[in-house]
Amino acid sequence: MLKVLFSKVLQVFTLAVFINTICFILIHALPGDKALKIAAGRYGPDVVTNEIAQNVAQELGLNRPLYEQYFDSLFQLLQFDLGYSLVTGQKIIDELQTQFGYSLYLALFAFILSLIISFPLGIYSGSKNNGFIDKLSLFFSIVFKAIPPFVLAIILIIIFSIQLNILPPAGFDDWTYFILPGLTLALALSAVSNRLIRESMSEVTKSTYFTYGKYKGLSNYVLVKRHALKNAFIPILAFLGLQSIYLIEGVVVVESLFAFPGIGHALVHAVLSRDVPMIQGTVLLMGIFFILINLFTDILSKYLDPRLGVKHD
Repeated sequence: MLKVLFSKVLQVFTLAVFINTICFILIHALPGDKALKIAAGRYGPDVVTNEIAQNVAQELGLNRPLYEQYFDSLFQLLQFDLGYSLVTGQKIIDELQTQFGYSLYLALFAFILSLIISFPLGIYSGSKNNGFIDKLSLFFSIVFKAIPPFVLAIILIIIFSIQLNILPPAGFDDWTYFILPGLTLALALSAVSNRLIRESMSEVTKSTYFTYGKYKGLSNYVLVKRHALKNAFIPILAFLGLQSIYLIEGVVVVESLFAFPGIGHALVHAVLSRDVPMIQGTVLLMGIFFILINLFTDILSKYLDPRLGVKHD
């Protein structure tokens, strides 16, 4: 366990340095005056002048050589100090705490909703191979996986906000604002998850121990509950851990479309305003979140199947 934790800490450290370097290079490679973009984010594009932009550049040290700026940002990161936003002037960690809270609730809502859709459908389809529900599930899985998230989001807004007028289209005020962005993420997640669950269940039902249970006279319900679910869940769990990649990517797109005040929406605005510390802090938090999910998945997989922790010579 200590070896695994040390490995994850090393991953976080390497990830932090990598993200800091890549973000610094990409932001400075973007066309346009960086100081002008930051000044526009602070004061608004209509009132920004060259004099204001020069004052911002002088204040933030943007006129210094790039290697000095890079090593300063790296040294600050190694001190566990994410710094201050170049646009708002607020501490990055304070802004991320608020934004990440919204994103975490949205991701959890989408993840749970996807499980509610995919698990019953996948289990039933796997136990009734090539039946009507199985074929219908395959059709909708292909459709929802093929539709890009931004297209699906627009379709849901048109149906539920414009035509039916029962759900808010954007922003955040109460729990109803979670539904459309959460459903957008959940449908794409469940499109893949339910097929994997179906395949895992199908393999389990063809196994020798499942067939032996039938010969013993156990009902299909008892077989699925006692034997199929636990054995089918191990590969599913590993895949659900990988699905966090989609959640991290999808949150950026979906939050921007729905103007949801989360970390993805903040990242887009930080890129547009060249807010380097905010970009670095946001991407670093996303990376750490992904590593923690993988760690939790590894631990839970070894708990469900102790053989995964056994070393073979």
